[in-house]
Order: sequence, then structure tokens, then C-alpha cells
Amino acid sequence: MLRPKPRGEGVRLFASKRQRAIRRGMVCGDPAIQGETVGRVPGKIGGCGVKDAVRLRSVAGVTLSQRAVVDCTTAKALKTWVESGMKPAIGKRGGGAAEIRVAAHYACRTRNGKTGTKISEHGKGRAIDVAGVKLKNGREINVLNHWSQGWRGRALKQMHARACGPFGTVLGPEADRYHRDHFHFDTARYRSGTYCR
Repeated sequence: MLRPKPRGEGVRLFASKRQRAIRRGMVCGDPAIQGETVGRVPGKIGGCGVKDAVRLRSVAGVTLSQRAVVDCTTAKALKTWVESGMKPAIGKRGGGAAEIRVAAHYACRTRNGKTGTKISEHGKGRAIDVAGVKLKNGREINVLNHWSQGWRGRALKQMHARACGPFGTVLGPEADRYHRDHFHFDTARYRSGTYCR
């Protein structure tokens, strides 16, 4: 005679399938960081390139608007910022954060694209630029239009401030004309500590 399976067994099976699916897409040894391993990315000019690159698609349950190529140190810093900076700043407004609007990630170039300057942290896979956040209800919070406007502006300022620490360099609209429409986050470290403007 067949006996029904204990109720908990089906739940365990479901959970283990879900966990396996998550683990299949995890990178950097963290199931909250989803994407694919890229490996070595050679640079076109001296100083560029990434030793162990990953291509991120989501971090801490928030999708990226475009797949971002970075190193694992940067991916982990982004996860920390999403969990302790972005999500708390937005809260439940609009249903919460659904997508990070990525403006730039790995690109073999100099700082701000200027000839004769140092290689950008983007060229080393240690930087990501964030232009805003899309909410679950479809609305957006973007740096260019909302930096000084109401609750969106307050949320953006909180996100900017809380990136200092997880990231070594944090630049925003008040830093210079190159960053008026996005946040630049990178994991470069300085003897003097974090550089946030």
C-alpha cells in the first residue's frame, strides 16, 4: 500500500531545487550575487584589464539594467550598498527597488575619457556607475532629475552617503560636471581613507 509523503518532504525538495537554481547562477561565492564567471579580460591599452571578472545580472534580488562586468571585490561592495544603502533609502515606496540603472561598468579608458590621464578604475573592473533606480511600480528615481527634489532627492543623498565605506571612491552630482547624472562607485583604496564627494 502506498503511503503519502510526509508534508515537509515536498517543501524540502522545493527548497533544494530553488537553492540549486540560485547556486547555478551565483558568482563570487555568494548566492545573492547572480551572474556568470567571465575570467580574465585583457586590456587594449596598458593598465587595463580584469584578472577574474564576473558579469552581474542581479545583486541582493535587484536586477541590473545591463549586465555589468566587474571584479568580485566590486560585486561584493555593490551588494553591501544595495542591502545597507539603496534598499533602506527607498524603503517600500513604489513597492521597493526592482532595477539598478547601470550607466557604465568595465571599459578600457582613461579617467573621464581624457587623453593623457591615468587609467580609470572602470578599466580595471573596479568601478560601476549608477544613474538611478527603477521601482517595482515602474516609476524611477534618477540622479539627473531628482537629486534635489523631495523624497527622491533625500533617498538619492542617503544612497550616495551610504556608499562611502563599501566603496573607496564615491562621486555624485556635487563632485564635478562629469558626475551630474550618475553616481560613480569604485573600490580603489587610499591611505587617507574613502574619497566621497
